[in-house]
Amino acid sequence: MKAVITVIGKDTVGILAGVAGECAKHSANVIEVTQSVMNDMFAMIMMVDITNCTVPFKNLAESLKEIGKEYGVMVHVTHEELFNTMYRV
Repeated sequence: MKAVITVIGKDTVGILAGVAGECAKHSANVIEVTQSVMNDMFAMIMMVDITNCTVPFKNLAESLKEIGKEYGVMVHVTHEELFNTMYRV
């Protein structure tokens, strides 16, 4: 199982490390990351494998949102099944 994590907000040092560190803390393996900074705005999409995650998906999502608050960015976590359903044509 996978999850898609999106992060948007004002760029600051440590956002990627904070989000990735929280994933690692719960054994969610980062598979792929793309990020960009445009006029001091940070945007990131991260794909993580949550197969071996040590907490329920809801708890992981909540903890990542809290990390986002620490950095002043918005973090949204979408389960792969929901993501695929939303974007299926």
